[in-house]
Amino acid sequence: MRNLILEQPSQFAWHDTPEPQAPSSGEALVRVLSIGICGTDLHAYRGRQPFFSYPRILGHELAVEVLALGDGTSGVQVGDRCAVNPYLNCGHCQACLRGKTNCCESLKVLGVHVDGGMRERFLVPATHLYPNAKLSNAQLALVETLGIGSHAVLRGQPAAGERVLVIGAGPIGLSVIEFLKVAGAEIELVDLSAKRRAFAQQHYPLKACYERAEEIPPATLVFDCTGNPQSMQGAFKLVANGGKLVFVGLFVGDVTFHDPDFHRKEITLLATRNSTPAEHRRIIELMEAGQIDTAPWVSDRVPADEMIARFPHWLDPEAGVVKAVVDWA
Repeated sequence: MRNLILEQPSQFAWHDTPEPQAPSSGEALVRVLSIGICGTDLHAYRGRQPFFSYPRILGHELAVEVLALGDGTSGVQVGDRCAVNPYLNCGHCQACLRGKTNCCESLKVLGVHVDGGMRERFLVPATHLYPNAKLSNAQLALVETLGIGSHAVLRGQPAAGERVLVIGAGPIGLSVIEFLKVAGAEIELVDLSAKRRAFAQQHYPLKACYERAEEIPPATLVFDCTGNPQSMQGAFKLVANGGKLVFVGLFVGDVTFHDPDFHRKEITLLATRNSTPAEHRRIIELMEAGQIDTAPWVSDRVPADEMIARFPHWLDPEAGVVKAVVDWA
């Protein structure tokens, strides 16, 4: 069986490995159909991804087909096409027992902490599959990405009509905008890239779009989706008195802020991590209803055999690739 391994930064290689074993109780053997390329994958390729080790099989934004099922499975059948929940949680830590499986104390993410989907077939817990016959493979593969925005907006709790600022118009920023739109917020955006601003203005009902933070009046709710330390630290200045700041992106390092201003404004600072199964199911319902449309995002799509050559192109911000999808089957 062929799989693609990121052996070290900037170095992919194809390998042949034994077929997976028959699925055990509660497991499903799946065939990989399509994979979305995430910022996590790009950072891993550059050697800048936190909580990561090499070699690793990447791929956590997945559409798959069920080939076989172990005993004790329900809700999924052989032949189903499915989105995948890539977050492997323990089920018994404090976070899991409170329903916060997204931040399990021993969480392992496919393609990050354990091998992911850049292979022909692999085993996954059947409970982590969401069968769906209506959505395309590309749509199913992007459920996880949308989950990041869904959970971030759930953390921020925007009110209908509230003026909300999103910093960063990459896929994560766009996923936040999708759910702010569903919530009825008035959305403003800032991004240095003219191409990203133009894309967002073309596809979303933005109230304002800025190139630089210096132009922006403070907002009551701010989402920083950049993972850039300068942006994240500067975001405190963009929060209105009594407002909230949600950090969606992350980096390896410390965030500092001016404490007197933080207290004077009584800012609420929130982190957000991953998403939950309930959110994944809601995303699929919204996509089926046409309230969430990721079709414009997919700006590059290649077969698996072309991915190695194409991957460096996706690292170039000037290439204008919003989302790349690799078709594995």
